[in-house]
Amino acid sequence: MGLSKKELEIQRITDSITQAVAEQRLPPGTRLVEAQLVNNLNANRNHVRAALQRLALRHIVTIETNKGASIAQPSVEEARNIFMARTILERGIIEMLVQRLRKMDVTLLKKQIQQEQKAIMRGRREDIIRESGDFHLLLARLSGNPVLVDMLKNLITRSSLIISLYQKHNNPQCGCDEHNSILKTLESGNSHSAVQCMSQHLHDIEYSLNLDFWEHRKVDLNRVFNVEEENIGPV
Repeated sequence: MGLSKKELEIQRITDSITQAVAEQRLPPGTRLVEAQLVNNLNANRNHVRAALQRLALRHIVTIETNKGASIAQPSVEEARNIFMARTILERGIIEMLVQRLRKMDVTLLKKQIQQEQKAIMRGRREDIIRESGDFHLLLARLSGNPVLVDMLKNLITRSSLIISLYQKHNNPQCGCDEHNSILKTLESGNSHSAVQCMSQHLHDIEYSLNLDFWEHRKVDLNRVFNVEEENIGPV
């Protein structure tokens, strides 16, 4: 039995917001005004409200009393937990896939990497982010477990929020060369090497973030305001 029209509409709205977050078109902290979503998504207000509630359960949206909804702003601790969860999940996906990899799967993965390379050549940030995430999702789909796909999709969206907040530089590339390395280890049939390659890839993404700075930052108010006073100069 298929989904009702109402469920399909709520899913459409949910997917639209999720995709915008995943592609970093909706940055952390963005207010989500229901009336604007209704107009921009050509949707029913009740359906929008239901979609926001679902996104809040997935920690993509935060809903506060008297303030409404906004895109979540993950803490440093949450960021570390997200990448730990991704590492565990994606190592498992690789272990499953290396046992059942087919020639057709290799062809699909190569095509996806080519799509990512084309996006990099075009230089459109949202395209690069989407194609990079799609490589990871394709690995999950090829593993044959749809539950893992849903779990990873949510983690990738939350990872995009983390990268938006904490990235050290404005480089959206996930690592096309590393994706090639992952594919090569999969083709070799060496499960240990493939798992290690994915682990290193995710570690590199996390390492590219400024998490240590934000986790251990200390603000000396005296120093902050003294600097400001020094910069004011004579009035």
